[in-house]
Amino acid sequence: MLAATPALAGEVVITVTDLRSTKGVVRACMTTREDIFPKCIKDPGSHRTTVPAGENVVIRFAGVKPGDYAIALLHDENDNGKADRALGMMPKEGYGFSRDAPVKMAPPKFRDAVFSQGEGTSRLTIRMRYFL
Repeated sequence: MLAATPALAGEVVITVTDLRSTKGVVRACMTTREDIFPKCIKDPGSHRTTVPAGENVVIRFAGVKPGDYAIALLHDENDNGKADRALGMMPKEGYGFSRDAPVKMAPPKFRDAVFSQGEGTSRLTIRMRYFL
């Protein structure tokens, strides 16, 4: 009998475009959990990182098991660890989602941002958007 070969972990490489400034950091979170997206900090199995904002921002997640994932980005310009809002609703800082998922009065649904990661490397480009 042959033993099943485990799926190899891959890498997700994200190029972030259209940052309006080099202030602060870009926070990235990638999850397989539809029920908590885009707040994947609630997912202990999520991939998360913070990188300095800059002219060229590239984010890498290594050791990614094959599966369906969605990514949420925040351009935390004042590096205070949260998404600042105006009037309690409108984001004051930049955001972006995998597959350029649309924002319609609320964050996008997982199904609009989901992509499949197999073995090897996936390369994505995520554009930052700003309301204010």
